[in-house]
Amino acid sequence: MKILVINSGSSSIKYQLLDMPAGNPMASGVVERIGLDMGTLTHKKHPGTEAEAKTVIERPIPDHATGMKLVTDILADPEHGVIRDTSEIDGVGHRVVHGGERFAAPALVDDTVVAGIREVSPLAPLHNPGALAGIEVARALFPKVGHVVVFDTAFHQTIPQSAYMYALPYELYEELGIRRYGFHGTSHKYVSRRAAELLGRPVEELNLITVHLGNGSSVTAVQGGKSIDTSMGMTPLAGVIMGTRSGNIDPAVISFLAERKGMSIQEVNDLLTKKSGLVGICGMSDMRDIHAAREKGDARAQLALEMVCHRIRMYIGAYWAELGRVDAVVFTAGIGENDPEVRLGSVSGMEPLGLTLDREANARRAGEWMRISTPDSPVQVLVVRTNEELEIARETMEILRGR
Repeated sequence: MKILVINSGSSSIKYQLLDMPAGNPMASGVVERIGLDMGTLTHKKHPGTEAEAKTVIERPIPDHATGMKLVTDILADPEHGVIRDTSEIDGVGHRVVHGGERFAAPALVDDTVVAGIREVSPLAPLHNPGALAGIEVARALFPKVGHVVVFDTAFHQTIPQSAYMYALPYELYEELGIRRYGFHGTSHKYVSRRAAELLGRPVEELNLITVHLGNGSSVTAVQGGKSIDTSMGMTPLAGVIMGTRSGNIDPAVISFLAERKGMSIQEVNDLLTKKSGLVGICGMSDMRDIHAAREKGDARAQLALEMVCHRIRMYIGAYWAELGRVDAVVFTAGIGENDPEVRLGSVSGMEPLGLTLDREANARRAGEWMRISTPDSPVQVLVVRTNEELEIARETMEILRGR
């Protein structure tokens, strides 16, 4: 089966075409700046070197329909494409950020599912509307194939109520759905299953702590292949310190800022989501820049590193206590896969718990995966490259085959 994976945002469309069940990527790319004066399509044909395979097209892209048409055209283009025509595509998988409580699993798209996504969109007003636009356009372009939606929040729907509820008046949960939902679920699910394969054990037997570290970051406790707790909350703002997001703070800070600085609720929200986190501490959001500044003696860059590692350690420790026994800690995503100093700082001092890091292995560059704990460490530490597109394609294929 050839599965087209679509991740549609408010002004962009990311895509990847995969040959399933092998999971081999055939082509991938992104449409950006939809609705602006000039948009771009960046397309990569697999396999081949980036220089040989990369194609960039610049032109006005007024809406998602135009963007999706560009994608389908280039996929079947005689020079840059990988298929003869779009009839070779057997299914389309769509990433949707928020499924609320309505969606605890991937779903075959129909009008009822579309209405359900629209119903929970107030929980993700910056993300779900763009996903809906992509779904509607793709359904029109591919009317004869099955479309499946895979939700970032679905993997976390196994979290018990005692862990996902906020200590607010219960009526607010009933009326507005205010609770913790968690995100990055597709990534946490993929690396959990991949870690089980690498450890040679069924995922149902394992207790894992998966650590997804990128510009957005989250930590998840996975028991028997199911999420039982996660660091993000009702929105992706909560939890560990991120590139521009504050992570957890005292909620009274919001009213304090409003009173002392005369800030509106929207201004405080913008501060917490766009001007805080690493960039708020040291003026930089990219860990590569932070490391370079640290090496030149920048004290605030050093503080930013120490703060982010401290917060990650807190969550790993908390989830260790929840799980009772941990078989492996698994790092993934851009920082988790590529930053040995953050990994080292995130697990330092855990030797009494049975986790011993192999510093030489940790300093190596990770490939698709690597083990960075010592051979005699009772708790394994793995670095696993995430592949959310492959996970979406797998779940899309399973749904379509089960129709």
